[in-house]
Amino acid sequence: MDKYIEIFITSFSGYFNYLIEEITKPSWNNYFYWLIGISLLVWMLEILIPWRKNQKIARNGLGVDTFYLFFNFFIFSLVGFNAISNIGVELFNDLLGVFGIKNIVAIEIQNLPVWTQLLILFVVADFIQWSVHVALHRIPWLWEFHKVHHSVKEMGYAAHFRFHFMETVFYKTAQYIPLAMIGFGIQEFIIVHLFTLLIGHLNHANLGWGYGFLGYLFNSPKMHIWHHAKVLPKNKPYGMNFGISLSIWDYLFGTAFIPEEGRDIELGFDDDENYPEDFIGQMKAPFINKNTAPK
Repeated sequence: MDKYIEIFITSFSGYFNYLIEEITKPSWNNYFYWLIGISLLVWMLEILIPWRKNQKIARNGLGVDTFYLFFNFFIFSLVGFNAISNIGVELFNDLLGVFGIKNIVAIEIQNLPVWTQLLILFVVADFIQWSVHVALHRIPWLWEFHKVHHSVKEMGYAAHFRFHFMETVFYKTAQYIPLAMIGFGIQEFIIVHLFTLLIGHLNHANLGWGYGFLGYLFNSPKMHIWHHAKVLPKNKPYGMNFGISLSIWDYLFGTAFIPEEGRDIELGFDDDENYPEDFIGQMKAPFINKNTAPK
């Protein structure tokens, strides 16, 4: 027990020191400044070539979305998630040790070319995320948490990070074992994560791309806008276009839906006019609302 208490305590100081170093010592693998740089780049594209030309630069919800951007990326880990996840990993490794298992690496890919390792990590992680995203829409109590993301009424790059902190728990838990079985290093994670960060910003942005070959391969604003549609088609009552970075999963599993240009469609969900607009209210909502299916 003392070991877990020590991990819990040192995780706070360790992550705090890491965050301070991120801010004070910029480097090529620095998440903090990559996040700011990518966000500013996509925001500039929104300003220069907006898809919805009447949408304000400081759109409705931009302030709370910007806070979510830093909260879900850094603050949530600082206030506890990093410590809890470190204990979870240690407990899992100790459980493996009971059965004489030192690690669960099942596929050795270290000898493959770097680009192949990155591609495998990207595709495997994205499919896991797609699967979790489908579950967030189909399972009523999970949908209550995912409503936070769908409370966006005007799309913009920062809407990418408007999501409840529990979604981080769901996604990371689902990804841990499959990715641990492949055995990737931190350098591979950084490169893939920055790429998915850019794609996520772009497909939430006020930009009008998404047709042609790239539209069938990557998620895009013209595809993702329909995922946020308030009115769902009768044959897709749980939603559509669940792709995180790749759109191919939706085409493969029949969940793709782009009936027409959706630039000006209404976004949200049923009764969203009564949903909290502030951060604290949105964090509390899933714990006090009834579990309801999306509609």
